[in-house]
Amino acid sequence: QVRLVESGGGLVQAGGSLRLSCTASGRTFSSLPMGWFRQAPGKEREFVAAISWSGDTTAYTDSVKGRFTISRDNAENTVFLQMNSLIPDDTAIYYCAARYGSLLTRDRFRYDSWGQGTPVTVSS
Repeated sequence: QVRLVESGGGLVQAGGSLRLSCTASGRTFSSLPMGWFRQAPGKEREFVAAISWSGDTTAYTDSVKGRFTISRDNAENTVFLQMNSLIPDDTAIYYCAARYGSLLTRDRFRYDSWGQGTPVTVSS
């Protein structure tokens, strides 16, 4: 089992930037594909970005392409989400997740461990 702790959320004006971090413990982080998801009030949790265990492969939902960047530091057991050019529609609780498998996926039901979430609020 891997334990995940997110940080870095907050309140930012539209056009601003935030960098989310997710630190893992308890299992070999470097072998796990990782994902970021978000959930806005009254909406289902949705895929934002994912990264392979090596960091060589990434995937993004269309609405964040060109604005968000996912990366990882396996030596520090941490995955990051750099969010630039934020818009009010990015307001949500952001969760990181770990998949106990080798393949990167956008499907939230294929992720096995989740963090507690960090809130991001973008004001207009």
